[in-house]
Amino acid sequence: MSLERLAEQAGDGPLDLNHPFYDVARHGIVQVAGDDNYGRKLVIFSCCRMPPSHQLNHQKLLEYLKYTLDQYVESDYILVYFHHGLKSFNKPSLSWLQNAYKEFDRKYKKNLKALYVVHPTNFIRVLWNIFKPLISRKFGKKVTYVNYLSELREHLNCDQLIIAPEVIRYDEKLRVSQKGGAPQAAKTPPPRPPLPQQQFGVSLQYLRDKGNGETIPLVMRQTVQFLKQNALQTEGIFRRSANIQIIKEIQKQYNLGKLIKFEEYGDEHVPAVILKTFLRELPEPILTSQIYDHVQSIGTVESSLRVTRCKQLMQRLPEHNYIVVKHLICFLNMVSQQSIFNKMNPSNLASVFGVNLIWPPKGPVTLQALPPINMFTELIIEYYDQVFSSRILPNEILP
Repeated sequence: MSLERLAEQAGDGPLDLNHPFYDVARHGIVQVAGDDNYGRKLVIFSCCRMPPSHQLNHQKLLEYLKYTLDQYVESDYILVYFHHGLKSFNKPSLSWLQNAYKEFDRKYKKNLKALYVVHPTNFIRVLWNIFKPLISRKFGKKVTYVNYLSELREHLNCDQLIIAPEVIRYDEKLRVSQKGGAPQAAKTPPPRPPLPQQQFGVSLQYLRDKGNGETIPLVMRQTVQFLKQNALQTEGIFRRSANIQIIKEIQKQYNLGKLIKFEEYGDEHVPAVILKTFLRELPEPILTSQIYDHVQSIGTVESSLRVTRCKQLMQRLPEHNYIVVKHLICFLNMVSQQSIFNKMNPSNLASVFGVNLIWPPKGPVTLQALPPINMFTELIIEYYDQVFSSRILPNEILP
């Protein structure tokens, strides 16, 4: 998908006027764009969306940023900071920036896996020197400067990001203005035919056809089985990321038809991330795009009728999707029943699995789209027995 097309599709949904930070949130300065392919939340800060200082309470902006991060900092996350658009008329004071850094204590920094500063200027470098005495070496290692969006693609899937049109136009202008001509933007290679044993990035139907009719995909079957036997009481299971190189290597081995033994990695978070990655890389969400709008409207349903509505939507799923979803949600219900040990109740599981189960047909998930997705996911996990009790298929398999 082109960045231009992505920008067109990244319009925010309607924001509730009763939102506690409506006056700040309405500008779209802070966004959460779902998960990356390794299960880490993507938090985006766009300076170009900051109005003039007299129209924005910067202290409230800080509170809103903390309010947003508070929903995700217990899990691993990535922060993408788009610097373009920060001008003298909307720039916070140095004292505000210093206070902001101090307020972002260890709770916010601990699970931050990377901070990408996109289109840095001399102001950023001067600022870095000013704050250097305050910045720990460990935090400094998490910061990566990115001069062009094409470079950002080397680190993240830009299709997941909400990038303002102004940023895209500035990036194009910047590349053209460079001496010696613009650096070549990274081109998306043409799709290659899947390998005979391909497990990631292919449809459920493909996996079934190539898997001797097995209804539960191999990756899901093996990760769920291992986690059920070894990790139901692991604290923070599904919230933590794992070594990216290990995850890539396991994906490669799966796609080559190799046998994977998760016990050899000594880390229960590895199969947990592999399961989320598998779901996220499906060509179509496991809950299908057909029910996306219905999921988005779950909050408008009277609370006493929401479980019934979830049940009705599950009835609409194609048979194969239903079997796979039921297998997964049955397992996640088991995980939630051990929440006294693993700290992963239905709400916490929903916050990490929601965007891996369903996403919009076009464009990334916006901050406004997340609450209904998470609400729906929480309901089907918590009320698994009620939601899935009336549709029992002869070839379904439970963990």
